[in-house]
Amino acid sequence: MFDNIHREITQLTPEDSFLVYSRVKDDFDFPIHFHPEYELNYIQNGQGVRRFAGDSIEEIEDIELVFVGSNLVHGWDLYKCQSKEIHEITIHINYDLLDEKLLARNIFKPIKDMFDKSAHGILFSKKTSREIAPRLINLTKIDGIDYYLEFISILYDLANSRKQRMLSTTTSQKRNFENSSNIKKVYEYIQNNFDKKISLDEISDLVNMSPVSFNRFIKKRTGKTFVLYVNSTRISHASKLLLETELSIAEVSFKCGFNNIANFNRIFKKEKNATPSEYRVQFNGGIKRIL
Repeated sequence: MFDNIHREITQLTPEDSFLVYSRVKDDFDFPIHFHPEYELNYIQNGQGVRRFAGDSIEEIEDIELVFVGSNLVHGWDLYKCQSKEIHEITIHINYDLLDEKLLARNIFKPIKDMFDKSAHGILFSKKTSREIAPRLINLTKIDGIDYYLEFISILYDLANSRKQRMLSTTTSQKRNFENSSNIKKVYEYIQNNFDKKISLDEISDLVNMSPVSFNRFIKKRTGKTFVLYVNSTRISHASKLLLETELSIAEVSFKCGFNNIANFNRIFKKEKNATPSEYRVQFNGGIKRIL
């Protein structure tokens, strides 16, 4: 299962602080993956689900809350779970949600320590999970500064909670995706130009590589060819527009760099396991972001 680890491209944009998903599902269809964003993941009605975090593999109980550090390999699969109504709340958190100067202040020390420990993955107690769950659910119902402050308060209470357990004996490894100046340059360029046509020659020139060498380079670091990586970025932005605007499917398609709606629908369904229309209906009201 660890032979095909994916670098997930989350829907969190550089301007976002965190993004909350709430959904009821009957399967875990995303492969083992990692991403630079921190992740807080709550699961209810998941008895028998199997969790992967670093070198830790465990069968979970009916409820759990886990904090996953930046670039820590993680994932879940059904394993022995028979439930058809697994409630999952996932929060992707930008790694610079709180800057270093703020984290250095005494009042934020518990949060800083928790962020540091999350390199191993942190499992919170069932008692803490039950106490925090209603607040996580309520996050999708509040707005503005209250939304941001409540999330910081949740992090603070989690950081001070008792009976935390670190999951992986090894820490998350700093992967080459963000640490490589070349791949960071590519990432930023695609983020700024995903709505336009980007050729392989153009992006190869950006990092002074041949097209063949560049394709090997990006596949090694993201698990995707250049074309698939660009499409994943476009689909990520398309998902945001589908959920946060009333733009038509065609308008979303063109705004995200797809000049053919049929092609957009095909790629979107392959990435998200649903058509754009199905995705909008399925997640409308179940996803929320904060700037």
